[in-house]
Amino acid sequence: MEERILIAEDEKEIADLVALYLENERFQVIKCYDGDKALEAALSKQPNLAILDIMLPGINGLEICRRIREKHNYPIIMLTAKGQETDKITGLALGADDYMTKPFLPLELVARVKAQLRRYTRYNTGVESGEEIEISGLVINNKTHECFINEKLLNLTPTEFSILRILCQRRGQVVSAEELFHLIWEEEYYTKNNNTITVHVRHLREKMGDSFENPKYIKTVWGCGYKIEG
Repeated sequence: MEERILIAEDEKEIADLVALYLENERFQVIKCYDGDKALEAALSKQPNLAILDIMLPGINGLEICRRIREKHNYPIIMLTAKGQETDKITGLALGADDYMTKPFLPLELVARVKAQLRRYTRYNTGVESGEEIEISGLVINNKTHECFINEKLLNLTPTEFSILRILCQRRGQVVSAEELFHLIWEEEYYTKNNNTITVHVRHLREKMGDSFENPKYIKTVWGCGYKIEG
C-alpha cells in the first residue's frame, strides 16, 4: 500500500512541484490549497504524513497542526517563510516534527519525508533495543513506546520520545544536538543555526515538569549538548 502525503500549500506552483517529486517516489499525494480543506483531509483521509504551510487561507497551518495532534501522531513537517522564527518554534511546540524554510530544495524535502516515515514506522512497530529503562522515577518502555514519570503517563510525540530514549540509553553521556538530529532523522541537513532539537527539548521539559535552571532529568551542557545523569 502506497503511503499518503498531505500537502497543504496555497502557492499552487510549490504544491504541484512538491507533489511531482513525491509521486516520482511512489507516494500518493493529497493536495489542498486552503486551510479548511487541509484540516478536513488531515482528519479524515488518514495521511501517513502532513506537509503544512503556516500561512494558509482560512485555518492556518499552526492551528491544523494543533488539531491533528489532538487525535493523530503521524509526522508533520511545517513550511515557513524566511524570518518566521517565532512560527517555527510555535509549530514545534504544537507537535510538528520538523520544518523547512522557503525557498527549499524539493529533493531535500523528499529526503526529510522519507526519514520521518522511517522513524514513525519504527516508533509504531516497537523495534527498539532494550525493553524498559528506569531512571529516578522516569520509566521508558521501548516495546509499548510509553513514558511515565512517577507512574504518570506522558503524552509525547514520536520525536520527543526518541530524544528522551536516546538520552536515557546514553545516561551519563553528553549527546550533542547535531548527533541527536542525525540519530533521529538519519539525514545530513543539519546546520549550526538549526534549533529543532532545542525546541523539542524545551517542550519535552515542560511535559516532564522539569526545570531548565535546576533540572532533575535533562541537563544542558553548554557548548556540548544534553545529558541525563545515570
